[in-house]
Amino acid sequence: MIKLRSSRHASSRSCSHTGLSTPVDIPESLSESYSLLPREVEELRSCYISKSCSVSYANSVSLHIHLGRKSRLIDVYGHSYLDTRNNVAHCGHNHPEIIRAASYQMSQINTNTRYLHPNASLLAKKLVDLFSPSPLEVVFFVNSGSEANDLALRLARAYKVHTLQAKDATTCIRPHVIAIDKAYHGHTMATLNVSPYKYDQGDEFTNYPDYVTIVPCPDTYRGKHSIDKSKDSNNQCDSECSREEEAAKAYAAYVEKACDKITSEGKLLGAFIMEGGMSVGGVILPPKSYLQRCVKAVRDAGGLYIADEVQTGFGRLGKCMWAYQYSFAGENNDTELTPDIVTVGKPFGNGFPLAAVVTTRDIASAFKSLGVEYFNTFAGNPVSCSAGLAMLHILSSEKLQENALQVGIYLRQLFEEIQQRREIIGDIRGSGLFLGIELVKDRETKAPAMEETSFICSVLKEKYRILTSVDGPGDNVIVIKPPMCFSKEDALYFVRSFERVVVEDLPLAKDQLGKMGKTPT
Repeated sequence: MIKLRSSRHASSRSCSHTGLSTPVDIPESLSESYSLLPREVEELRSCYISKSCSVSYANSVSLHIHLGRKSRLIDVYGHSYLDTRNNVAHCGHNHPEIIRAASYQMSQINTNTRYLHPNASLLAKKLVDLFSPSPLEVVFFVNSGSEANDLALRLARAYKVHTLQAKDATTCIRPHVIAIDKAYHGHTMATLNVSPYKYDQGDEFTNYPDYVTIVPCPDTYRGKHSIDKSKDSNNQCDSECSREEEAAKAYAAYVEKACDKITSEGKLLGAFIMEGGMSVGGVILPPKSYLQRCVKAVRDAGGLYIADEVQTGFGRLGKCMWAYQYSFAGENNDTELTPDIVTVGKPFGNGFPLAAVVTTRDIASAFKSLGVEYFNTFAGNPVSCSAGLAMLHILSSEKLQENALQVGIYLRQLFEEIQQRREIIGDIRGSGLFLGIELVKDRETKAPAMEETSFICSVLKEKYRILTSVDGPGDNVIVIKPPMCFSKEDALYFVRSFERVVVEDLPLAKDQLGKMGKTPT
């Protein structure tokens, strides 16, 4: 049992030990919390919160974040950090319109969706409008991306069951699901079963359920069918496009074969689930035509296509609203690539627990026909929906998708310039404000520079006060997914600081790298 300082007064209105003033109107119920010393915060966390819940930068000095402004996070000592990794605060940290909307609604009422409220009804319409024109017209509100993907899998199963019942089928085998290696779809049991990323992390999960088929990740840098971008060609564009098409065919063939195997054995295919952009996989955007080929095979086999947009939705890629549109953005609308089910989450409420499943009327009707009500206590509550309405308003009024495109192009160009003179950068990929910088020990072997990546991220935090994210199977990909208000000035400072660490600090740390291990970001 940890004893707190007995001298603390519940009416305290300041944090004198931090040098950071707190609002004079801090609620009485929070005064004790805001007067805790950083050491006490760490002790309480260590004692009472599970060690399974990780802490960022745990192998250095942990962060005590108390404030946020736009693309900046501020700790209890007043240090301001550039945030290159937080795709939850879509419009920026502490956006005043989000605060106003949520505060106003909290002052009125916060209850569940069994009572009618304009916020939920209007937000559902506005979300559907982002997919128009398409058959995606029905919304289920949930609280998180995990819940959204869990429900999406349930909807796919219900649709299959309903179809069988319509055909007077007397038995129902559990429908199969095809998922991508290195994917992550959530922390419920249903979503963990289709999340190879978690299977690779420890001993809790060993064998996939017999109804789950895992196919290779369409990684064109270090996957089974990689594209060598360094090859010379008289017509580089045509050559690279041709190699991309070959990779798309090769990777899609695994899905096609999986569909054939499932149906040839007399089993049922329920769904193919894929992230529009694979974040924990190391920022993987599939090669052009890959999704079209996969979806055709899945639908020919009687399955549904679930697009997981939890990480990459709402304009993050710049050139499109949804990542599943990336490979054909700017071309004629391809209705064959409209998903049957789409899940959204993380940025939807700009930090409030708000997520959703969007699907067709046929699928929603099939689910309802099975007679089980879907009720989720906190999902679609008026306060979370007020934050969602504010986020969509800001996304449009502040042209954040356009900003993601322009700043993303600039940021990528800056890193490409460094790549020309620094061998450690093996690959740069992604779009908009969803970029991956893969660091390698050697460009020929592509050996992951895990220790170097951890070191660089730690120095960026300690010396330059820049927060980064590390992911990928080799823990060597710097994943860039900042608030969408990230500016060109932010980008320039980030890239210049990155190069200084590579040039000035990394060469002096060669003997320390092996002892450092992974920096949990």
